[in-house]
This record gives sequence, C-alpha cells and structure tokens, in this order.
Amino acid sequence: MAKNLAQKTIRFITRIHLPEAAAASFRIDAVEKAVKRAGGAVKVLTSALPKNKAGRDDEGTVRVPVLRDKDGYLKGYIPYLTFDLQAGARALFGKRPDLAVVEPPPTTGMVIRIASALRRFPYVWYAADVWSDAAEATGAPGFVVSAVRFMESATIRGAAGVIAVSEGVGERVKALGGTNIRVIPNGADTDTFTPEAKMSEDELTAFGITRPFVIYAGTASEWQGAEIFAKAFARANEEEDLGLQLVVVGRGDSLEMMRDIGETMPERDYEPMIIRDPVDPATAAALQASARAALVSIRPGLGYDFAYPTKVLTALACGTPVLYAGAGPAIKDLRDNEIGVACGYDVEQIAVALTEIAEKEPEPSLRERARTWVEENKSMRAMGDAAAAFFAEILRS
Repeated sequence: MAKNLAQKTIRFITRIHLPEAAAASFRIDAVEKAVKRAGGAVKVLTSALPKNKAGRDDEGTVRVPVLRDKDGYLKGYIPYLTFDLQAGARALFGKRPDLAVVEPPPTTGMVIRIASALRRFPYVWYAADVWSDAAEATGAPGFVVSAVRFMESATIRGAAGVIAVSEGVGERVKALGGTNIRVIPNGADTDTFTPEAKMSEDELTAFGITRPFVIYAGTASEWQGAEIFAKAFARANEEEDLGLQLVVVGRGDSLEMMRDIGETMPERDYEPMIIRDPVDPATAAALQASARAALVSIRPGLGYDFAYPTKVLTALACGTPVLYAGAGPAIKDLRDNEIGVACGYDVEQIAVALTEIAEKEPEPSLRERARTWVEENKSMRAMGDAAAAFFAEILRS
C-alpha cells in the first residue's frame, strides 16, 4: 500500500470536518491518517467552522465560507450549494489531485463528477447512506426525489470506486449504477473513546449530572428520531422518580422536541433531562465512559434501515452498553455479543428498558466485553487502512 500512495496527493472534499464533530468527521479523519501512514499527501477542502467553534487545521486544509442556519448547522440544499459551487470551482481551476475522495451530499458529488471529467482525475464516492432513498422515505416532493436520485446515480456511475459503509448501502449503490464497490464499515476511534476517559465526580457535577445517567451523543435528525427517548424517559418517570438522568449532547431537528418534553416533566431536586450543544470528542468520550448506557436509534421505514450508527461503536469503545431502538444491522452485533439491548422503535418498550437500566449498574464484565469487541472488530484505524488500500488499488489500475 505504501508504495502505491507514496508521492500521491489525495484530496478530501467534505462539507464537514474535525473539529466539527460528526460521524463523517471522525470517519474522514481516520482515512486521512491512514493515507499519511501509507506515504500519501493529504489535502482537504471543507467548510468554514461555525462561529462558536475553533480549531487548528493541519497544513493543506482549506476552508471556504458557507451558509449555516441559526444553530450553526450546514443543512439543506441551498446551504449545501454554497459549499458545492466553491468546491467545483477549486476542482476545475486548482491543482489537480491524483485522487479525490468525496463525501455527500449528491450535489457535491455532481459538481466533482463534472470537474473530474473535464480535468481527468479519478474520485471515490463515500456512500455513508443513500440520499435519494431517504428523500423519498421522508416524503420529499417527487421532483426533488428525482433530482437527488439523478445526481446520486450520476456521481456513483462516474466514480472510480465507491466505499459503502454497510452491505445494505452497497446493494443500493450497485442498483444505482455502481461497479467498483468496496464495503468498509465505520469504525470507532479506540484511542479517544476509552473506558479510562471517565469523568470525575466534580466534572460530572459541573455538567449538571448528579445521578446515574444515560446519554444520547451526536446528531439527532429526522431519520434517527431520537425524540422517542425523551418520550420514553418521561413515560418511565410518570409514576415515580427513576433517579436516572437523560443527557443529550448534539444537534438536530429532534432536540427542540426533546426540550419541550423535558419542560413538561415533574420538578425534581435535580435536572432530569440535560440537553447541551455538541461537545469536543474528548468530552464526548468522557461522558459516554461515565454513562450507564448509551442511546441510539434508527427510525424504521425512512430509507436508513441498513445504517450502522457510529455512535454505537464509540459507546462500546468506552465500555458502555447500548440501548438501541429501531432498525439496523447493529442489532445483531449487540444481541450476538451481549453488549447491549435492542428493542422496537416504541415508547413503551424503551421505557421498560430505561427502568431496568435505572435499577442496575452494568457488570464490569459487560463493559470489558464491549470494549474488547470493538477493538477486535470495529476499530477506526482498521477502517482507515482498508480505505487507503482501496485508494491504492484504484491508482494502481
């Protein structure tokens, strides 16, 4: 691998990048590190950070101004285009890479396909999910679904290779015209997310945590439907105080609904539901390592039933079992390895599970088993190396 990436320039084109935390950010960071280990040069084109976020970029990272919403989130096709048009212009007139790696949305993929055809450089499409399926499942107008599917299919067909994060995504990519498809599941950063990251009592108290707690960490968008955890938490607390806190750190459409539900809960001498803005990876790891369980959901039937949320793996890497609600391939891993609980996307089922979590601290053997399973099967480093090896194969051919 090193021989084939030595002196090669790999350009990553992604609307989101560390230190802005998201599954895509962690994934791309791991792949960039693997490319560097293989002797390649990494260049990055990404969006300017939100006003409330600061960080130091590696040399070779270029950030461009974009349109963000009031919460600092880059979301929606018009905001995407503020990044895509600049990405396309730089791909057309900037220095030609040996290979480009392109993250969704399909609008980004489309402009890079055009630039790739004109400048004659290959690109890899990183298919974390299938956007056109999701648009259709969420009830987008027919013309929007058709446009997204056209752009997504065109991007896939023009790619020198496609990385799919699951077998289900790989099958859909193939149906959309993909040929050179490599399934590389997401991984966990087992260096950052560790049991040793656990917070001290004083640190927990400063965060507002004074009871055993469960945590939802990461994006809470429509297709995840994380508000169901707030509904179930309120339901479980109706008859008596569970003595359990629900901590949410992240962003997304569900947070406003979760705040509304939290405001309707009975008053306690502590804050039952704590909702905070996204935190840095180290703080996220500390919170997850300290939690009694991590909460993850995929709302069934919205086109994401084959998704494997990275938040499952980061929690397990911290030795924290997962309460999973909904659909997805992660369910089998949790059940087969006895490292979590999976239930339906159902308020009553989740409320029962939360009650059981409140009653008992996870056994040390369970925490150890969760950590070991991730290290052996789902590490971020192994995922990055597999992606870099795929790039080397493409360049060699």
